[in-house]
Amino acid sequence: MATLIDRDVKRLGQTRGFSETRLLTHWAEIAGGEIAAICRPVKVGYPRGGFGAVLTVLTTGAQAQMLQMKLPQLIDRVNATYGYQAISRIAITQTAATGFAEGQAEFTPKPRAPKAPSPEAMVKARAQAQGVSDSGLRESLERLGANIISKRRN
Repeated sequence: MATLIDRDVKRLGQTRGFSETRLLTHWAEIAGGEIAAICRPVKVGYPRGGFGAVLTVLTTGAQAQMLQMKLPQLIDRVNATYGYQAISRIAITQTAATGFAEGQAEFTPKPRAPKAPSPEAMVKARAQAQGVSDSGLRESLERLGANIISKRRN
């Protein structure tokens, strides 16, 4: 899948100044989990007559102060990815480059609530794990088996 969309990601990234798309595709690894949870990269700009680029990151108003304190750390991490001092400054914005709707998006997906297995699946799983003598292991196998049986039916 990655090879199919790689060309499109590069093309779209370059329109926003991302010559190195790794910054977009591996943001959580580059910025670190704590910083990536409160912001994401929007664009890279190159000022006239200046040295280094300006990375613009999107965050919410409540997180902007926390992010401001972590900017030196973020600059170091991004430059380590590029392998040289590519980014000289980071600008924080609370509105996305494409408008207000994108700026209201969540940075992390909401966790899905686990779906409980059906009673029939639990009965079948108990029957399969009946021969296990360790009670903790048997209960774990019953839950696992019930989840697998439920997934196969859907």
